[in-house]
Amino acid sequence: MSNAAPAALPPRVSDRAFFIFTAVVSVAALSFLAWILLVRRGGAVSGVDLRFLPAVNAGLNATAAALLIAGWVAVKRGAKRLHQYLMVSAFAASALFLVCYLSYHYVHGNTRYAGEWRALYLVILASHVLLSMPVVPMALVAFYFAWRKEFARHRKVTRWLAPIWVYVSVTGVVVFFMLRGSMPAVP
Repeated sequence: MSNAAPAALPPRVSDRAFFIFTAVVSVAALSFLAWILLVRRGGAVSGVDLRFLPAVNAGLNATAAALLIAGWVAVKRGAKRLHQYLMVSAFAASALFLVCYLSYHYVHGNTRYAGEWRALYLVILASHVLLSMPVVPMALVAFYFAWRKEFARHRKVTRWLAPIWVYVSVTGVVVFFMLRGSMPAVP
């Protein structure tokens, strides 16, 4: 028999630094986006034509939506490793979308809707934009809790994150097609 005391559990690491990091990244991303869309308003960058990017962005949004739904199905079936790969892939597709979106709007500015369904378009666009804002910080928090193996906290976040992220991804595709359908035909 040993008189040694039982090994103490490691102290719980504070989440504060992570949450501060997430807040700074989120505010910086939203501020940069606001600057591009509201202050700079795009403008021709000499020799740069990124007019192909909206179609790429729609494809990335569709890919993210499909990966998110597949990830949800995987975790419901108990395929945790597959779920991890699908969620990281969905995050990568969404992150690449954000880079392409910012690049396009930096160079070309906003695209105006020219169709007959303006009110419907604006409702979809407004909900898409407003709900897209919490996706990055919530996704980072969900990944953090999964990495820390705090799955109860992970589930609390993803219960809200999953439907919002899927909605934002799907409405991104809808916005693309509504914009493209509203453009006058080029002869």
